[in-house]
Amino acid sequence: MTQRAVKLLVDCLENEGVEYVFGIPGEENIRLVDALDSSSIRFILTRSEQGASFMADMYGRVSGKAGVCTATLGPGAINLLLGVADANCDSTPLVAITAQVGLNRIYKETHQFVDLETMFKPVTKWTKTTLTPNALPEMVRAAFKSAESERPGAAWLGVPEDVEAMDADASLNPLPKNRVRAEAPSPDQVARAAEALKSAERPIVLAGHGAARAGAGAALVQFAEKLGIPVATTFHGKGVMPDDHPNALGTTGFMVHDYTNFGFDRADLILSVGFELQEIAPRKLNPDGDKKIIHIHRFPAEVDANYSLTVGIEGDISRSLEVLGEAVDKNFAANWPHSTEIRAMVDHELSENADNPAFPVKPQRIVSDIRKAMGRKDVVLADTGAIKMWMARLYPTYAANTCLISNGLATMAFALPGAIGVKLAEPERKVLAVMGDGSFMMNSQELETAVRLGIPMVVLIWEDNSYGLIKWKMELEIKRHKHVDFNNPDFVAYANSFGAKGYRIDKAEDLLPTLKKALAEDGVSVITCPVDYSENTRLTDRLGELTAAL
Repeated sequence: MTQRAVKLLVDCLENEGVEYVFGIPGEENIRLVDALDSSSIRFILTRSEQGASFMADMYGRVSGKAGVCTATLGPGAINLLLGVADANCDSTPLVAITAQVGLNRIYKETHQFVDLETMFKPVTKWTKTTLTPNALPEMVRAAFKSAESERPGAAWLGVPEDVEAMDADASLNPLPKNRVRAEAPSPDQVARAAEALKSAERPIVLAGHGAARAGAGAALVQFAEKLGIPVATTFHGKGVMPDDHPNALGTTGFMVHDYTNFGFDRADLILSVGFELQEIAPRKLNPDGDKKIIHIHRFPAEVDANYSLTVGIEGDISRSLEVLGEAVDKNFAANWPHSTEIRAMVDHELSENADNPAFPVKPQRIVSDIRKAMGRKDVVLADTGAIKMWMARLYPTYAANTCLISNGLATMAFALPGAIGVKLAEPERKVLAVMGDGSFMMNSQELETAVRLGIPMVVLIWEDNSYGLIKWKMELEIKRHKHVDFNNPDFVAYANSFGAKGYRIDKAEDLLPTLKKALAEDGVSVITCPVDYSENTRLTDRLGELTAAL
């Protein structure tokens, strides 16, 4: 007795709790796409494989479950690579399943053959090709176990076209899921960390992506309040400490010395909570390598010359913060008069242009209006470019994973397709993709996907007819810019051509009401807002002067 291999594959995906598979059918994976229609899993047809990978990436980011994407062999699989790498660099669970040439020709030069296993291996945690259909239950379980492990990431499973068409033993079934519970922290590690903390004068918390993934926000707030310690977050950690909390210092990760860095300058001990090195180079926070560091995470720290640990606490992050807080009977608030000054600098920068009527619109006003239009738990995806720097630094965030940024790989054009993945994972929340005009045009075809599927979402384009971040960097480093300017289509007409609603902002005071209107609609909207990026160099000049003065 036998069963279809592709049916066994789909049964395994259902067993893993997969709700959606994002992708494009090709000649070599048509049986998989067909079999999904007889399951509880919804296939989401996209307009590019890259878009599919970003949808799976952001679905995994907000849901905590592996997002799944699929493509055919060769060029289809290659197009998945960017989003797969983005997920892996951002510690986001994702499983990519692609076709491969048949076993009868995989060993030789042949039509559309690329060594996909070798290609995906550097950007995944687990990479295997199925050589027999009977291996599918074990391989699918292994892929998801790796992707959803203590440190999540991407996995790739290759299914040769003839294996997909084969039969498997009828006795085979999906393997049971085995969730590993987070361990309690070691009492010895906690005791050593407590002694280091007691001897400190001005400890500071750096909260990263791991704290957000672990849902450690409540424990972090309680810990910071009890000990009177300011908390800075990475771009990925935004919201794990609400920005309107008195202990919130702001976000760190800007390309030059920013306000939050002044807190690290004064600190003598860094409590690193869920921080991972790809989020920000430790030398930017500990340039002399002389600060004590307590690493609190589910797994050991990576090695870095500026991230030499005093002690590491490995285990459940919330529990680790709880027991460490109980072990330290000391409050450091009196040693941190600077924290309110630092936070005031951030707040002032946002507020000073929040009502500026100038047009094109100041970046600070756009950020402020976005915050006014969005609920505390609504989700904004801030694409890569100059836009990312303004949103990451200034956008007040009150819950983890409500301001999504690509930072490990810092990939352009993830936000539009990513918003589709977020909306499918969190349908009750409003979702806004904030993009530069350069990044929007890289994946704008996914507007059709959103319209066709009836997924309500809004895209806000900051228009400056340029690759703004690169222009900014050129001006900073070589005092001139070149090869960064381009022309755009009529974005209103472009949006309308897909069946979406298009809006153009012609004066600053129109932005907020337009945002509110678009977010309230049950459809897809694109808003184009000209932005005044002369504020970029003004910002870095001001920060440079302030750093020199201090």
